[in-house]
Amino acid sequence: MITIKEIAKECNVSITTVSNILNGKPKASEETRQRVMRVVEEKGYYPNYIAQGLRRQKTRMIGIIAEDITQFTMPEVIEGIMEHCEKKNYRTIVQNLRLYSRWQDSWYDDDKRYHSVLDPALLELKSIQADGIIYVAGHARILHCFPDDLRVPAVMAYAYYNTDEVPSLVLDDEQGAYEMVKYLISMGHRKIGFVGGLKDNIHVQKRLQGIQKALSEANIPFDPSRVCFGGWNREVGYREAPKVISQGVTAVFCMTDRIAGGIYDYMEELHLSVGKDISVAGFDNQDMAAYFKPALTTVDLPLRKMGQRSAELLIDRLEADGEQSVKGVIKIPCRLIIRDSVRKIES
Repeated sequence: MITIKEIAKECNVSITTVSNILNGKPKASEETRQRVMRVVEEKGYYPNYIAQGLRRQKTRMIGIIAEDITQFTMPEVIEGIMEHCEKKNYRTIVQNLRLYSRWQDSWYDDDKRYHSVLDPALLELKSIQADGIIYVAGHARILHCFPDDLRVPAVMAYAYYNTDEVPSLVLDDEQGAYEMVKYLISMGHRKIGFVGGLKDNIHVQKRLQGIQKALSEANIPFDPSRVCFGGWNREVGYREAPKVISQGVTAVFCMTDRIAGGIYDYMEELHLSVGKDISVAGFDNQDMAAYFKPALTTVDLPLRKMGQRSAELLIDRLEADGEQSVKGVIKIPCRLIIRDSVRKIES
């Protein structure tokens, strides 16, 4: 295989110039860069990143640990991470733990199962000398997944780390729910039902705080009988719909778009029209939301931005020689998406 030294000789430039061009440093003319890259392509040169890392004590490699890339939140977060890393000339390697694919929800409190896949992933990232690690959780909870002797900077995305030393980037669930309920109230709705999630889930708890804040500001009493829990899917929405609709509500705010789909199903069976007889709103802005009939008003999750910000925090720390300037929890604001499923009513 051709070496940098041989490329430099053929292009009549220094080894340093070739190295700078390969590492994306803007220190050579465009003509020189094109000449070097043409030779690199023709000769099939591939850099030995591990050897480079041993010499520099840095590999410019970021490890991403994903709990399960089949979770709908994962691709956008990971894409955001990769996008920023590419911009900063860092490479990425993804370790997919496949926790949900392996064990559905049964692994949550099973440390043995969890560490049977997490520990080998950490060991591999350590063996290739990754400069830092971003852990992408499948759902919000408090985690302590890194060993105390990790020795490389780390960032947590989509969950809360149990110490401030590891920055945690999370959705601003409270703000998202607050904005939605505030919008429903502005559309004349004062009897609002709420469906979804598991009662002790952090997403649910934060969203309930936002709901109660918006109701309180409008002097509308919070009525627990209009709140139903049970899960995150369409079946839950369908199952809980009779309970909440029987309360005489004019609008239903669902904590996922999938739950909202179940409300749509139930209302269709009763020959009720979403957005006319009862307004419906969701949370997540999954692709399906825009294709509901009528299209679903919902809350968009800033997943790509979360990934970008995670990578930014980690790389900033790496380039500041390990100095951690940002600690604790960083909330990423959600965005209200207004469509046709909520109608204005006269008070």
